[in-house]
Amino acid sequence: MIFIGKSAAVGLGGSVLVSLGAFGAGATLRNGPALSGNGRMLATAVLYLGLVLMLAAWVRLGRSASAREVVRAAWLWCVPLLCAPPLFSTDLYTYLAQGAVAHAGLDPYTHVPADVPGPITGNAAGGWSFISSPYGPLHILIVKSVLAVTGENLVLSAFLTRLAMVAGLALLCAALPVLCRFLGARPERALWLTVANPLMVLCVVSGGHNDLLMVGLLAAGTALVLTRAPGTGFALVTLAAAVKIPAAVALPFLVWVWARRSGGRGFFRAFVTAVSIVVCTFGLCTVVAGVDLGWIRALSGNSWLEPWLSIPTALGKIVRVALPGFADAVAVCRIAGWAVLAVLVTWLWWRSRAGGGAAVRGAAVALLAAALLTPVAFPWYFTWPLALGAAAAWPGWCVAVAAAASTWLVVSTHPDGATLLPPWGFGVLLVVSAGVGVLTARVTPSPPAGAPNVALGTLNVPNATFGAPEARQSGL
Repeated sequence: MIFIGKSAAVGLGGSVLVSLGAFGAGATLRNGPALSGNGRMLATAVLYLGLVLMLAAWVRLGRSASAREVVRAAWLWCVPLLCAPPLFSTDLYTYLAQGAVAHAGLDPYTHVPADVPGPITGNAAGGWSFISSPYGPLHILIVKSVLAVTGENLVLSAFLTRLAMVAGLALLCAALPVLCRFLGARPERALWLTVANPLMVLCVVSGGHNDLLMVGLLAAGTALVLTRAPGTGFALVTLAAAVKIPAAVALPFLVWVWARRSGGRGFFRAFVTAVSIVVCTFGLCTVVAGVDLGWIRALSGNSWLEPWLSIPTALGKIVRVALPGFADAVAVCRIAGWAVLAVLVTWLWWRSRAGGGAAVRGAAVALLAAALLTPVAFPWYFTWPLALGAAAAWPGWCVAVAAAASTWLVVSTHPDGATLLPPWGFGVLLVVSAGVGVLTARVTPSPPAGAPNVALGTLNVPNATFGAPEARQSGL
């Protein structure tokens, strides 16, 4: 019998309550059974009670749990959520609507869900019915294949799509301990901050976001580039970009890693080989999916959205209010954001030329910059930098800030993904998020002296998947 610790058990109870509440307060089907009035209020109360239990269990789990216990708890918490309606987003239904376009034999990069009326496309949220897919060929291949199996059964389609995406969680569990060898964090801390994080469990896993598969492939590919299989690693990171393009930000940084593995004299060879692998892998995905590169034109399809999490968009909205005559304020600030992002990523890339863990840390910061400076940002975008950055040794106060920010990002959206929180709700979430940060700071030990150089030290983490021979040669 598998032993379940107290924290994991409390979190599991919270997950069950959240899942039950999701049937009334989550992103339910448009034409399916739905609660209203007092029933919906009760479901919402149950959901938030479960969320509080999960937050408490997560903070407690970070106190003394081993890496194995953290992974076990994360999977336990995810299982009930996979069987309930999505939470905090309706993107899963949009994915399926775009897949229905491809399954109908149309180009999802030039046609929109509204061109294929039916039960699948009818659940695409709002304006997404009239927007072509901005996702890569591997994403299209996955959702198209799911619909080829399930037909118009929307519930089964959503479940299978989430199972496909949750493969990214398994990849993260396998890759993070390896990344910790090179970046310096304790594996249990990195896993706690990523795979067991409520932002990951409640928002990304439950929401069925393709970001989960993207970051899993990204972390696994990076781990392989750091060890003995850089070619395979580049192929996996390319697959991540074939799901969602932000993963491509890491590719130039990983060229430094590969080049430095050959003594720093093989940059040109590493660059040419890496580009060849990227082109061949992406080309193969495109051919198998039966699409073209039209997704590049569709990347700006969500620009009509103006979320406050994007710094350029938020500044533009503030300027537009302050200067009513400046109608193009958001567009101008977004252009400036792109310019700042390009300069910042280039600077980070050049500073990462030492390769190894330094390049991976540079890639993590670049992904954080991408999440903040692109025109549209959502809470789950901040899992991009966590997938790599959590493997670095952070001081205790940084972990506390990350825990508070993760909590805020989860609860800043209504569970159905569409309804805004009331003003008092934002006050409550600020208090809760600050409380999580304070509690995390109290239970988070500071990293040991010299932690950033743990890659040269003695972390004893078993590794049967990625590059174990090299780890042994390094005395790990």
